[in-house]
Amino acid sequence: MASSIDPEMARSEWLEADGLGGFASGTVSGIRTRRYHALLLAATTSPTGRMVLVNGFDAEVETAEGRFALSTQRYSPGVNHPDGTTRLESFSLKPWPHWTYRVPGGKIIQQIFVSRGTSTVIVCWNWEGDDTGSLSLRVRPFFSGRDFHATHHENPAFRFTPESSSEGECWHFYDGIPKVMARSNGVYHHEPCWYQNFLYDEELVRGLDAVEDLAAPGRYEFNLAAGSAVLIFSVEGLGQDSAQESSTPLKLARQLAEAELARRNAISTPRLRAAEAYMVKRGTGRTIIAGYPWFGDWGRDTFIAMRGLCLATGRLEEAREILVAWAGTTSQGMLPNRFPEQDTEPEYNSVDASLWYVIVVHEFLEIVGDDPSLGAEKEILLASVEVILTHYHQGTRYGIRCDSDGLLACGVPGAQLTWMDAKVGDWVVTPRIGKPVEVQALWLNALGLASPRNPQWRAIFEQGRATFQNRFWNETRGCLFDVIDVDHQPGTADPLVRPNQIFAVGGLPLMLLDDEHAARVVQIVEKELWTPMGLRSLSPVEKDYVGHYQGGPAERDGTYHQGTVWPWLAGPFIEAWVRVQGGTPEVKERAWKLFLSPQLLRLDLSGLHHVPEIADGDPPHTARGCPFQAWSLGEVLRMEKFLGAF
Repeated sequence: MASSIDPEMARSEWLEADGLGGFASGTVSGIRTRRYHALLLAATTSPTGRMVLVNGFDAEVETAEGRFALSTQRYSPGVNHPDGTTRLESFSLKPWPHWTYRVPGGKIIQQIFVSRGTSTVIVCWNWEGDDTGSLSLRVRPFFSGRDFHATHHENPAFRFTPESSSEGECWHFYDGIPKVMARSNGVYHHEPCWYQNFLYDEELVRGLDAVEDLAAPGRYEFNLAAGSAVLIFSVEGLGQDSAQESSTPLKLARQLAEAELARRNAISTPRLRAAEAYMVKRGTGRTIIAGYPWFGDWGRDTFIAMRGLCLATGRLEEAREILVAWAGTTSQGMLPNRFPEQDTEPEYNSVDASLWYVIVVHEFLEIVGDDPSLGAEKEILLASVEVILTHYHQGTRYGIRCDSDGLLACGVPGAQLTWMDAKVGDWVVTPRIGKPVEVQALWLNALGLASPRNPQWRAIFEQGRATFQNRFWNETRGCLFDVIDVDHQPGTADPLVRPNQIFAVGGLPLMLLDDEHAARVVQIVEKELWTPMGLRSLSPVEKDYVGHYQGGPAERDGTYHQGTVWPWLAGPFIEAWVRVQGGTPEVKERAWKLFLSPQLLRLDLSGLHHVPEIADGDPPHTARGCPFQAWSLGEVLRMEKFLGAF
């Protein structure tokens, strides 16, 4: 018997984020295909310090008809065992992951959900079928206790024996690793052993360590004929509340389920609910996770994503907290590009993150108006904008400075400062040193938006815009150069057709081109770069174009911006297309049908209800990279708002 789930759908991935940086994730089939697929993956120093604690489980049910597996694992060199996927009848995400398994005499419904704001995951099983006096469910959890980027291997140091109490079982796998508490309405049987050679196919494809050993201390046994089976895992001291100490496991699971259901039902659509996954705590404030499962909170990604995740969806309180929190990280006018997972020192190596911040502050303040509740926080935001522009004008790290022509020069050898930031060893794949086109669009927009509050920026804006219009136009190709004054050599220009030029027309508040030139830019971008998944990062007519993103880390990084499609760029393109077509309701309706609708049709082919990081440049434009990407989803939501969907 084979599963009734479509094979392509079976590989799709679900995500349950906890709001702290941790999450549970896996595939529809239940087979873990990534090192990041886990039942309990916790951020020990929210939102960083992420560790995999509970990787998954094997489950089987014994009825009068025999024993039947409800799970399947993948083992090296490519063996699936046991045969639980053959009994998988259906899967649903409403309101969280539900699996229905068909066994003789009835069905077993398995549910997994994360209680937001806590490092707690709940797994429930229910029987639907004939009355039976013999219905035993056995569940064997798999543990590791490792960094979420690593893999785990059999070793003598793992502590199998839990501390048992009336509350449940508590494991402390290794020194320096958080304790894991398990609560259930079943009976725990201690049967320690190692399960070896789990194989993660997605890691194998990515050229990374793909084999892992996991510890299995014992099994839980439940009588499903008597009612629901519940198994709750939580990290001791991370986000737990007093209710978890005073309720029985079954009562606690029901309380958490009721609270989660009410919270999720208050959010109107699946994509709006998906947006919440990226907003997490950082200290006393908030930030945005750039993508699951492996990204952290990155400055550039945060500010691009929050325009859709927060501003377009009315999450203004979250936007305020994020902007205020990031204001405190400014250094020499620069905002961090990222916060390392295990290091407290942020990395300042992005030319555009600070400029995106200025754009988002402007858009946020435009929406909230003169809201008196902002108080001193408004002044904090405006002061941060002035600090950024002042340092960029005078000069800061990496040769970032306002040139005499009003444009922003940036870049030094060995550094990748723009969003096209791939690097292989010492090789910066797309260095773009000089004056990159989208950086100028951001710089001039920032100056123009700030000039009503500080008139000194107006003259620089006017000068820079005139220079931009005069020097960036490439009449030979009928579009904009990607970089001018390449490597700081005056008068040079990079003619490669890339998507960065679209920001001179769409994606930012101010257009920098006249109608004729704007229309020609949109025309060439549509012709050479548009795909149903977004914009290619390089035109297929260029000699360095690569149509498929594959291979090991070096091969993939070398093609990251050489033709790979980026869904987040669909937003600026759609906005530019609507602008040059006149911006009427009829034009917006056409844009929806031509561009956004095809993208929406592909959403469930990677991360369910989410949008992936990238896709192949060549058809069929297979989703690649991170299956859950903040700015990809953010731009879909921003375009839905822009085109009038909500």
